[in-house]
Amino acid sequence: MRVACLGGGPAGLYFAISMKLRDPSHEIVVIERNRPNDTFGWGVVLSDETLDNCQLNDPISAKSIREHFAYWDDIATHYRGEKIVSGGHGFCGIGRKKLLNLLQDRARELDVELRFESEFGSTDDFADYDLIVASDGLNSKVRSEHADVFKPDIEKRACKFIWLGTHQKFDDAFTFIFEETEHGWIWVHAYQFDDDTATFIVECAEDTWLNFGFDKMSQEETIAACEKIFAKYLDGHALMSNAKHLRGSAWLNFPRVLCEKWSHQNIVLMGDAAATAHFSIGSGTKLALESAIDLADRLHSNATMEEAFACYEDERRLEVLRLQSAARNSLEWFEEIDRYLDLAPTQFAYSLLTRSQRISHENLRLRDKDWLEGAEKWFEGRSTGQAPKDSRPPMFTPFRIRGLELENRIVVSPMAQYSAKDGTPDDWHFVHYTSRALGGAGLVYTEMTCVSPEGRITPGCTGLYDPEHEKAWKRIVDFVHAETPAKMAMQLGHSGPKGSTQLGWDEMDAPLPGENWEILGPSPVAWSDKNATPREMTRADMDKVRDDFVSAAEMTERCGFDLLELHFAHGYLLSAFITPLTNRRSDEYGGSLENRLRFPLEVFRAVRAVWPDEKPISVRISANDWVGDEGVTPMEAVEIARVLKEEGVDIIDVSAGQTSKKAQPVYGRMFQTPFSDRIRNEAGIATMAVGNIYEPDHVNSILMAGRADLCCLARPHLTNPYWTLHAAAQLGYDRADWPKQYYAGRDQMQRLAARAEATVMKV
Repeated sequence: MRVACLGGGPAGLYFAISMKLRDPSHEIVVIERNRPNDTFGWGVVLSDETLDNCQLNDPISAKSIREHFAYWDDIATHYRGEKIVSGGHGFCGIGRKKLLNLLQDRARELDVELRFESEFGSTDDFADYDLIVASDGLNSKVRSEHADVFKPDIEKRACKFIWLGTHQKFDDAFTFIFEETEHGWIWVHAYQFDDDTATFIVECAEDTWLNFGFDKMSQEETIAACEKIFAKYLDGHALMSNAKHLRGSAWLNFPRVLCEKWSHQNIVLMGDAAATAHFSIGSGTKLALESAIDLADRLHSNATMEEAFACYEDERRLEVLRLQSAARNSLEWFEEIDRYLDLAPTQFAYSLLTRSQRISHENLRLRDKDWLEGAEKWFEGRSTGQAPKDSRPPMFTPFRIRGLELENRIVVSPMAQYSAKDGTPDDWHFVHYTSRALGGAGLVYTEMTCVSPEGRITPGCTGLYDPEHEKAWKRIVDFVHAETPAKMAMQLGHSGPKGSTQLGWDEMDAPLPGENWEILGPSPVAWSDKNATPREMTRADMDKVRDDFVSAAEMTERCGFDLLELHFAHGYLLSAFITPLTNRRSDEYGGSLENRLRFPLEVFRAVRAVWPDEKPISVRISANDWVGDEGVTPMEAVEIARVLKEEGVDIIDVSAGQTSKKAQPVYGRMFQTPFSDRIRNEAGIATMAVGNIYEPDHVNSILMAGRADLCCLARPHLTNPYWTLHAAAQLGYDRADWPKQYYAGRDQMQRLAARAEATVMKV
């Protein structure tokens, strides 16, 4: 096979090597526009996993690469005058020039032709080659030439960065430096890659970049300014640039590259030409080398090139998307760094370490147990106001809001049971709620409980508008308070446009098959083509709904509930006022966000007036309608949260979606937590995180990083009412409050968990 590798970076060179190893008869040429010793980065980072893959593929080049690596184990974070060091991370770095030279030497040994200082005009220039590998980098000419097929999606990200080097030593840790200046925050990613040189990437937001005047500086002036900013970390050493090929400034914006297709006829994309991963997770070279191995394997194990390309893309796209997802989380953390700058140094460092979601709480424990336990003690001390003697998982620290103190930070989310008769909770509800309170959760929510018969979602929904309802709910609350340390939360709502529908296990959100009751909405906008169109509410309707909420809140207090939540989410009545998708009014209740919030705030004020001062009120919102700018966006959700905070709301229960059939949510584990993170740290209000949180590790990571104050779990509590107590045993936490009647089960579970841990440690 005649192969042309267009681009002589790590992807092209290593693919050429990999092909020759599988069949020395291949004729392979690598075309590179630059000279052999030109390179415009400094060091690259590889993981032990990637090195192991390279070792299996080509032990000779792997050995030469390992011999030139700089290794480090720690990550050091310099922030607000503190240096915080966490160990066990296992990185290695090598100079980009050295890596290229080693790969060039190995390619020559295998009889690969290397053509340097060679430009190409079009893939048509290589018509007599069997295979064309487009490894021509970020600004790929091949990708541009066939853009109609590859369909690249290139997004320029927000932060500015410049890739510099220095002879100052950073060989003890991968180092992050955050400096506050008169022009804004500016930070560094620094790491050693040989005995004498370290990479020193300087990054900042664009407004900071403009405030410094970097846009008007030459490279020399930029370097001098950066040396001054970071003088105390450079210890007299200079900063260096090797980007003399660039005219003017060497500052860049990172371009995130995605391609719909990676192959066309006999052309295939590889490395940065196909996809990019932000430098903050150090995976660009990893993707290049591992993609080269995989493509070479596919070409030698499939009958046709077309089949090989299909297998290569199927296999590598999944890995690339996984890394790009982690890289996106990481780069967004830096882009949104302003929201974290009020965190204490310990929590800031933890948030930094876990930013990509590839490192979790328990993973950090494996890496550096002492550091994590110190961080847990800090978290507990902040929660209790006392210096703890030992550490405990963040999920088992107390949380106080107004006069309410929760024993832990696990919340049983509202989960509709569709089992009430005329709004009255029965024995099913008694068992459902009390068993979850016995299961150890700090706070147990009711399902959305409706404030009027016509405000129900389904005929099976619970209500709080009749003395029988009050009596039944009080029975549940009294048991929970008498037998458990758990607290009870009542969620009040009105179905609005989503009312008069079937039970959840019939057809969700579909109208009743028989007689339907009249439904209300801010505007005559139906939930779907199947649903009835709601009647647009009059002022008299608003007065009645407001008063229904007040009456239900008074009943809630008489029942003894500890917290009251108003449901402003998921397309129900108050949510329908907030989102422009269903609020089309032209009066003072529609149009601007201020107007759309007017009636929901009126309800909140009326309820707050009758709810005891010592008891908190939360509000659940949909922080993203998942329809782009047509609906509520995460940015607007922050504004909503700020208004609610000013009005006296104590905590925001941050959900998303379910406001429109047009929504296109992006699911995944903890997929709604970023909305909680944003609201908590930008609006400055306590939050609850919800959405596909199902492991203790998720909970502890979210809490410790300051992404939420409480974590709400729904489905895990449906399958296991004792989720919290089981999590305590799993984590080796022996101070969870088990019912006395269950002590024997507790002891057995703790013994089994300790035995399993001991077995793992031996292995």
